[in-house]
Amino acid sequence: MRGRKVYLDSSAILKRYLNEEYSEIVVDIFKSAYRGEVKLTFSFWNIGEVLGIFDKRLRRSTLDPEEYQFLKTAFLAEVKRFTRLGVLEIVPVHSLLLADAWKLVEKYHIYQADALQIVSAKRVNASEFYTADKRLHSAALNEGLNSKLLGGE
Repeated sequence: MRGRKVYLDSSAILKRYLNEEYSEIVVDIFKSAYRGEVKLTFSFWNIGEVLGIFDKRLRRSTLDPEEYQFLKTAFLAEVKRFTRLGVLEIVPVHSLLLADAWKLVEKYHIYQADALQIVSAKRVNASEFYTADKRLHSAALNEGLNSKLLGGE
């Protein structure tokens, strides 16, 4: 695998499947992965978070049932396909990573899930880290990651 290793948090992954501001950046990253130019990485945690956001939008009626099913199926199929192609590395969630994340929770006053993103990206030596979360972006920069902010709140 040549090229760079790109870590995506849930807010970045969602931009692949929902038409939002900065979606084109994430779409281009996914195209680069299909060409074997980048290796995508994210945490096993992110799979559940992404599915949870799709479900939340279904419950709030910002997605209809057909859109929900389409997005869910597309996301899971792409995870499977990218894993088979060797262009996606999924970081497992385990006790040592969670314990490392606790330090960041206290240091930056961020959520455990956000801290897990940082320690997971560091674990795989990600060359780039993408998020739409300003606080996570700031903490990631402070932790030495090459963080890119996709808009964000």
